[in-house]
Amino acid sequence: MADELKDKVIAMLRTCHDPEIPINIYELGLIYGLDIDASGAVDIKMTLTAPNCPVAGSLPAEVARKVREVPGVSDVKLELVWEPPWNQSRLSPAALIQLGLY
Repeated sequence: MADELKDKVIAMLRTCHDPEIPINIYELGLIYGLDIDASGAVDIKMTLTAPNCPVAGSLPAEVARKVREVPGVSDVKLELVWEPPWNQSRLSPAALIQLGLY
């Protein structure tokens, strides 16, 4: 059950995109931590590509709102973190291919 819910949360995270890079936030490596407890409470640690990112005020709220929509999720706590700083090494293989970097 927990793995199934985690898969659904990850699928929802893949619907959130950084507007400056045409790749979803999960493949960009912006999700630093994802924990789900037995009650369905989701704890997300995420970052942005840069501290002065123009969507710093809106993207985390969008992510939390979308994850709350996943059936089985009882609560969402999202923490924006800056350490370690995001860099291209966090990109998934799929993202590297999409960006022509692989």
